[in-house]
Amino acid sequence: MGVDGELRDRRLHTVRAWTTFVERGDAAQALVRPEILHSWQRSEQAIPIDVAAAPLADEDDTRSFWRDSPLQVAVGRVEAELRRTAEDGDLVLAVTDRQTRILWTYGGRVMRRKAETVNFVPGGRWDDTSVGTNALDLAQRLAKPSMVFSAEHFAPIVHNWVCWAAPVHDPATGEQLGVVDLSTTWDRSHPIGLATARVLARLLETAMPHTSLGARPGGGGVWPGAEPEEAPGLELRLLGNAEARIDGQRLLLNRRQTEILALLALHPDGLSLDQLHAALYGDQAVTLTTVKAEVSHLRRALGGQLASRPYRLMMPIRTDVELVLALLERGRVADAVAAYGGDLLPGTNSPALTEMADYVAVAVREALLDCPEPSAVLRYIELVPYDTEVIEVCLARLGGEQHPARAMLRARLAAVQR
Repeated sequence: MGVDGELRDRRLHTVRAWTTFVERGDAAQALVRPEILHSWQRSEQAIPIDVAAAPLADEDDTRSFWRDSPLQVAVGRVEAELRRTAEDGDLVLAVTDRQTRILWTYGGRVMRRKAETVNFVPGGRWDDTSVGTNALDLAQRLAKPSMVFSAEHFAPIVHNWVCWAAPVHDPATGEQLGVVDLSTTWDRSHPIGLATARVLARLLETAMPHTSLGARPGGGGVWPGAEPEEAPGLELRLLGNAEARIDGQRLLLNRRQTEILALLALHPDGLSLDQLHAALYGDQAVTLTTVKAEVSHLRRALGGQLASRPYRLMMPIRTDVELVLALLERGRVADAVAAYGGDLLPGTNSPALTEMADYVAVAVREALLDCPEPSAVLRYIELVPYDTEVIEVCLARLGGEQHPARAMLRARLAAVQR
């Protein structure tokens, strides 16, 4: 069954669950997530099921609140990226206040018209007691990223939608200011929709005025003061087996797209089209149009979080390359070797990535020659089994000292020298 078939089956399931709830109430309990059922119950008590549109708050009050809100400053600073995300995915984006009142929206051509018909516009009230179950309300009330698909919405006016929303906080105080939401039609649902909402929330947080955080989109490394579970949106493994994840969701990329992603992650300030072409292909006779096409595919995979002129990733990034080099700089050789998965993108033809691969490999090797900790050497020779010099230096450093690794090191050396 293809993706389209899976989505159709999922939609039919939600319609059956919603119909069961409308006709038999709690009989739907086993058919939907608890948070959806609870919101349906709240909605049923507050609004008619045939609600035609969200109610509108006072226009002047909404405009005044938006003008003085730190959210307005944040949106203004990253508006180009938000608009590009909406246009590339034919989404409608919204930013709300703490009462789930929409303060700002921007939509792709199709979704903009759909949004206007149900008052998904500035001033629209999208708490579930005003317009029924939706992702904006769940993200706001539950204080966590949320998705509502098709008939999981209480009101039939948005049964054709899928929405993903994530809370936006003031990084200085931790106060939840509102949510950012992405919405489109159910048949355009994508596995990384929720991850994209989380990335946009973080993008807005980095753009907030007078924050205590120094992180910036594309800046690499961990967020200052962040807890471990608040890891950067994009995690990229390049050493050994390549893998890219956004908030834990694996991206399915081809080889060339992975190489482009690697180059952009390693150049957080961005690369021009010519620079990216040279780093990727060198003197090969490959057109700029080919590079643009691959970048376009990658931008869609990243939920639009790839800026142009220069090409630059608009999200926090963490790579194993940066981790290994940072550990080496701190003298933590054993930890660096533990994080080292092997050559950077083995077999790559990219001149820039080949150069970086050589740099990282030499840096790890030289660090081991200076500090040949036996357990680190054993880990290293699993990846580079024929590097006899590192083994010999480690054995020489051990001298006559009894060490559990000595026998394994001698055995490895003998095996290689046969």
